[in-house]
Amino acid sequence: MFDVAVFGSLFLTLFVIMDPPGITPIFLGLTAGRAAKAQRRMALQAVCVAGGVITVFGVLGHRILDYLHVSVPALMIAGGLLLLLIALDLLTGKTDEPKQTKDVNVALVPLGMPLLAGPGAIVSVILAVQKADSVATQVSVWSAILAIHVVLWLVMRYSLLIIRVIKDGGVVLVTRLAGMMLSAIAVQQIINGLTQVIQGA
Repeated sequence: MFDVAVFGSLFLTLFVIMDPPGITPIFLGLTAGRAAKAQRRMALQAVCVAGGVITVFGVLGHRILDYLHVSVPALMIAGGLLLLLIALDLLTGKTDEPKQTKDVNVALVPLGMPLLAGPGAIVSVILAVQKADSVATQVSVWSAILAIHVVLWLVMRYSLLIIRVIKDGGVVLVTRLAGMMLSAIAVQQIINGLTQVIQGA
């Protein structure tokens, strides 16, 4: 009742998109000056918001596509291009880091969405749920979604300790490696989408 390959593939894809190591300095910057208890609470809130958004799109994503008359190959190509843009940002280090705002709960916006539950993660989950054609693959898909959110919570929950261990250089290194992996996943997704279009023509 469990497909390890499906679990590993989606978990790895969401890991490089959501980028737990890369979110650490952003989380610290957005929650700077707050008590440790408040930081822990905001970490949980951000993960809950991201998980809620991902779940809604995972459950209703195919209905939204049907309503908009968007085919899966078109979504795969568009999603691949989107992931490629994210990968290029990770590789070049040109991602924008949002500033701290005291009047807004940053755990909701921008941490929960769009930093964690961004377009790339949403597209990947929609496609994974659509391709899950058995109980085993469905369980694997939702297990991967749950697992990545647990990782995100742990990373933000213990971000102060993590940043002391890997230092700024370690975060940059992991982010660049994530960009390389994500770019390969993006290109493969585009190829798969184009293949389906050609085969369906």
